[in-house]
Amino acid sequence: MVAKVQDAHANAGSPAMKAIVQDRYGSSRVLALRDLEMPVIGDDGVLVQVRASSVNAMDWHLIRGRPYLARLMTGVRAPKRAVPGSDVAGVVAAIGTGVTELRPGDEVFGARAGAFAEYVAGRERNFVVKPANLSFEQAAAIPIAAITALQALRDKGQVQAGQHVLILGAGGGVGTFAVQLAKAYGAEVTAATRTSNLDMVRSIGADEVIDYTRENATRSGRQYDLILDVGGYESIRDLSRTVAPGGTVVLVGAGNANSLAIVLQLLAVALRSRLRGQRMQSLLASVTRADLLVLGELAAAGKIAPVIDRTYPLREAAEAVRYVETGQVRGKVVITV
Repeated sequence: MVAKVQDAHANAGSPAMKAIVQDRYGSSRVLALRDLEMPVIGDDGVLVQVRASSVNAMDWHLIRGRPYLARLMTGVRAPKRAVPGSDVAGVVAAIGTGVTELRPGDEVFGARAGAFAEYVAGRERNFVVKPANLSFEQAAAIPIAAITALQALRDKGQVQAGQHVLILGAGGGVGTFAVQLAKAYGAEVTAATRTSNLDMVRSIGADEVIDYTRENATRSGRQYDLILDVGGYESIRDLSRTVAPGGTVVLVGAGNANSLAIVLQLLAVALRSRLRGQRMQSLLASVTRADLLVLGELAAAGKIAPVIDRTYPLREAAEAVRYVETGQVRGKVVITV
């Protein structure tokens, strides 16, 4: 079954939607606003009219095709998928006959490739109902960043109430959610970020803040039960010295590291874990409907709230990606559609 809304656009004889498209790897300059046909859905499909998306570090890495190892999945010479973006918040426009939990008109959020567009198609598992207390812009800021923080803390870090947690890189998208989620689990949180973010991370619940432009949190002599290194910029040796006996280090992302550096980092993590008996983990987050539901419940209860730095209209998506790539973003950057 193909949704009737798609047939109506096709019969009109004109492009069905606008989308941000890239036909080669490179900087944000390779992105262009173009007309594309409406996505087609099958029996198990959901068509969402996008109201907002957001930019993740993952997006600009994929746009550049870096690290090169990623091209084995995304396309060796050129991107397999023309439309970038993953985070979505919008309204269900059409559903297939096999969809049971969503209906046209439902306000939803989730993650699906091709989100920098007026419409995106996915399956029911890709979307959940948006909490009523969140705007589309707020909901779009959640999926990738918050799921990464959740899985780093809960699954890899096994965070417990009363633990002392250090979050390195607490001012970005993943970091701001990690601070709030760690507090929701009952941990005492120390957040390391740059000077301009100190007041912000305090406002979202950090018990203690460290200005990393003036002090290296891994060389203070203090130890923590759980360390999240968001961006993977600290050395394995410094992290190993800073984690308490029996504690855990979780590396979230790899910053601007190249393919060889990432491989060497993973080997160092494995060796440290084996030789020194420390739990060192690296995370490759996976978006699941179950975790989207968890985050929706936490947002509805007011336990997490996205921090949004700037918003850009769809036509300025290239500028939004460029800004995220500077590494100076406070929380999230949102694209409105």
